[in-house]
Amino acid sequence: MQPIAHIHSCFDTKFGIPRQAGIVDTPATIVFEPEYRIAEAVRGLEQFEYIWLIWQFSQSVRDGWSPTVRPPRLGGNKRMGVFATRSPFRPNAIGLSSVRLLRINTDCDESPVLEVSGADLMDGTPIYDIKPYLPYTDSHPDARSGFAPQAAESLLQVECNPLLLSLLPAHLQQGLLEVLAHDPRPRYQDDAERIYGMLYAGFDIKFRVSKGKAIVTAILHPEDNHGQS
Repeated sequence: MQPIAHIHSCFDTKFGIPRQAGIVDTPATIVFEPEYRIAEAVRGLEQFEYIWLIWQFSQSVRDGWSPTVRPPRLGGNKRMGVFATRSPFRPNAIGLSSVRLLRINTDCDESPVLEVSGADLMDGTPIYDIKPYLPYTDSHPDARSGFAPQAAESLLQVECNPLLLSLLPAHLQQGLLEVLAHDPRPRYQDDAERIYGMLYAGFDIKFRVSKGKAIVTAILHPEDNHGQS
């Protein structure tokens, strides 16, 4: 298989990516490879509100595989079968995500470009296929959910000085707050004094977590590397 497109998202590294698609409404764009930039190939897709993305865990490709993994949902302390999890460490490093289709941009040099929200993909991730989401067959709200019966985390309260937050473009601010509210730290880490760094849309976000709060301490601009606290 060859990638048909790549996604451009706010997540420059794996750290900070939402644990599932759709839980944070961060913007992203899907740019097709030149041979697939054909308007007819997406004809009718604008009629659907959500789409499926089939993609590669490109940063997790490795030789060999393990039949069991340690899901973060279980604190990283208990092993489960790889096929009972959504771990990126699989025999074939393939991911599946449902994202909201906002619009199809046909007025740019790389058109058609898909503008989406809710993607849990790192910037530059290769996409192998796109399919429409069909609620009548793809949604099973009463189905059993194994060891993940509901959303795992209680949200953190996010504290960020408004002047500090204003360093980010306005359309990225809410997404950052939502990412931090879902606590991007590894589940086994709980050091109230530790300062974490996360790249978000090129900005270096510094924060710590204490007593149920995510406290932003600095936002460093990618160009001048200056921030405030």
